[in-house]
Order: sequence, then C-alpha cells, then structure tokens
Amino acid sequence: MSLRRRTLLKVIVLGDSGVGKTSLMNQYVHKKFSQQYKATIGADFVTKELQIDDRLVTLQIWDTAGQERFQSLGVAFYRGADCCVLAYDVNVMRSFDTLDNWHEEFLKQANPPDPKTFPFILLGNKIDIDGGNSRVVSEKKAKEWCASKGNIPYFETSAKEDYNVDPAFLSIAKTALANEHEQDIYFQGIPEAVSETEQRGGCAC
Repeated sequence: MSLRRRTLLKVIVLGDSGVGKTSLMNQYVHKKFSQQYKATIGADFVTKELQIDDRLVTLQIWDTAGQERFQSLGVAFYRGADCCVLAYDVNVMRSFDTLDNWHEEFLKQANPPDPKTFPFILLGNKIDIDGGNSRVVSEKKAKEWCASKGNIPYFETSAKEDYNVDPAFLSIAKTALANEHEQDIYFQGIPEAVSETEQRGGCAC
C-alpha cells in the first residue's frame, strides 16, 4: 500500500474562440499540434500528472468554448476552480480587449471567497505567426493589463512551436497549489493496484 499524497487541481482556461486554448492544452498534455481548427463545443477537460516538491499533482484542465453562445456554461462548471487561465492571441486585438469580460465572467460565476487574491494567469499565444511581425498587442501592453489586475503572471506562448508551454503550465500548477491549501483534496493509502473484481464493482459475473 502506498501512502502518497495526491492533489487534484481544477484549472479553467478562458478566452475568445480561436486563440489556441485547445492547442495549448494538447501541446502540454499530448505534445501534439494540429493545423486543423475544430471549435470546442461546450466544455471538455484533459488531465496531466506532475510532481511538485513531494506532492503528486493531477491537473484537471478545463477547456471552454470561446463562442459567445457558450459563455454562460453555468455555475457548476466554474465552482471549485483553483486557478483561471486567460488566453488571447497576440495578433488579434479583439481577443485582448475581451479579457476584461472573461475575467469578470469568471469571478461572477465562480464566486471565490476572495476575488482580489484568486489566482489568474495570462497567456499571450501565437507569438510564432509571421515571425512576430503581425502582432498587435505588445508585451508591455499585456504586462500593464496584468499589473492592473493585481500583478497576474504573464507568459508569451506558441502552441505550434511548443514555446513556453511547459513553463506556463508549471507556473499554473504551482499557483493553483498555493491557492488550494485549505481545500486540500487528497487520498491517503490508495492501493496501487485495484483487482479486476473491484473494478467491475464487486461482481464477477
């Protein structure tokens, strides 16, 4: 029997449609990038296990549809989040301009105990496009926005080139871990192997 401490962290990724939320998650979890764009319908999640210090952490990363009609996914979806990732495309000004709305929407729906200290992280994605010549949102502008929201950490990423994706998600995990101290969800003494009968619910038929 193993007495390892496991922590489940719920991370929600928000941002306009097409900024690369799904691509960032796929690159981080599966090390894959697809040129085909397929809009996310509703919400979906992926999980990734990592070790931070002496803790086994399972990141449950929720991907959301950025289309307006899916914006109100309901309170249950946001509740219990340990960190919120806001993503925009550095080449599309509108995706940066709507960050305020996503920030507000999250706080309204998730209703965290202390909105001022709830951890957010900002990702400026697609910095690889056109060698950076088509970007319209400067790093300075993004950092000023982060400062206005209580010094949110900021990472510039490229899901396509796998640039800065791992460091960004590691920071997300550490930030979420620091936040969940009181709502520690962990299991002690989970047997490493579960017998086949148990997996089938105790019925060997």
